[in-house]
Amino acid sequence: MAKAAKRLPNKDDLLAIWQASGLKEKLIFTALMLFVYRLTAHIPLWGVDAQAFANSAAQQFIGFLDMFSGGALGQLSVAGLGIGPYITASIIIQLVTVVIPHLENLQKEEGEHGRRKIAQYTRYLTVILALFQSLIMVNFIIRFGGVLPGVNLVWFTVLSVLTMTTGAVFSLWVAELITDRGVGNGGSLLIFIGIISRIPSTFSRIGQAASLGGPADDFKLLLTLLVFLATIGFVVILQEATRKVFIVSAKRQVGNKIYGGQSTHIPFKINPGGVMPIIFAFSVLAFPLTLVNMAIRSNANMGVFEPVVLFLGKYFTYGHPIYIIVEVLLIFIFTYFYASILPNMQPKDIADNLKKYGSSIPGIKPGRPTAEFLEKILSRTIFIGASFMAILILIPNGVEAIFGQGFGGTFVFQGIGATSLIIIVGVALDFVEQVKVHLLARQYEGFLKS
Repeated sequence: MAKAAKRLPNKDDLLAIWQASGLKEKLIFTALMLFVYRLTAHIPLWGVDAQAFANSAAQQFIGFLDMFSGGALGQLSVAGLGIGPYITASIIIQLVTVVIPHLENLQKEEGEHGRRKIAQYTRYLTVILALFQSLIMVNFIIRFGGVLPGVNLVWFTVLSVLTMTTGAVFSLWVAELITDRGVGNGGSLLIFIGIISRIPSTFSRIGQAASLGGPADDFKLLLTLLVFLATIGFVVILQEATRKVFIVSAKRQVGNKIYGGQSTHIPFKINPGGVMPIIFAFSVLAFPLTLVNMAIRSNANMGVFEPVVLFLGKYFTYGHPIYIIVEVLLIFIFTYFYASILPNMQPKDIADNLKKYGSSIPGIKPGRPTAEFLEKILSRTIFIGASFMAILILIPNGVEAIFGQGFGGTFVFQGIGATSLIIIVGVALDFVEQVKVHLLARQYEGFLKS
């Protein structure tokens, strides 16, 4: 059975996916929503001079934020902010949930009603952040000559801020529709499709780098590509790896028959948060650092904050060791935080359920000792998962910093670096897992009906 589950999909598997009742409609709906979302990336803001802005020095400073919009921000699109404000709002809400009793009660005690209330708070905060971010971006567009001659700047500011905020809310709406009616996590899929859309330009940049470089440069480029391919394999292993905790169920007699006494296990994923810790870490770094670069480039009056802004602008740049170290620390923090809010990663609840159903871990007493034992296992498991995730960030970033530069002083992989690559693979694996779950559910439905 285990070997059959690991085999590659064949024509029968694809046919089963297409013929599964309900799954086909969900897949088509997901594809259509992603297509509509990508269309908005090509609708420009009113009054912008996209060509002039593209030729300015501003482009290199919006690379971080552009990942969330799939290049829409660089094209001055109505959906330029993309899913970024929603991701930032989700981080803030999840963090404050731990310290605000009302929100914590909604999350843990109120069930579906509580989750809906928290989702509503996240939407409100998304609108506020979108207004703030769009105002800053519009000011940045004006400073770098991205407005057509003769356009009234006041009207341009008002309409652009409202339009970009609406685009962010539209991105949120699409993400929630995909999550509710489609397949997979809507927010992650929007980031995924945004990164995928930039692959052709990245390959074009790699081709140009290969044509301009000599034999030594070709070797560096090949080595970087091999490291990136190896990273894909390690991401797959990390996503699928589990720590099994064996349990036995107590025997009980019903009439003349004896039930229970069987051994099974609880699977704890090595990386329970998937790609979410990386997305959270990236989003925490992306917007403030982009603002810092904007302030430096536009010669804005920074007052007492000038030393801090200049320090961040110098050391917190793509590929810089300090930037990578901070990203790794954030990955550890968000991995532990994300695991702490997952229902299936709560040692006390798991121990109570095991005791309730007469199951136990061999050699461990039920109740509190079981909870403490599981706490130790989960702490070590999460640490291992976060460490491997950090290594997956460090090695490709280090290789790219050493070998990926030198072709005109630019990073040939910028736009689909190590972080983006891990997000792509992680989201793709999660999507495949969701499809498997839907197929399994349909099989059970057909079994029950028969």
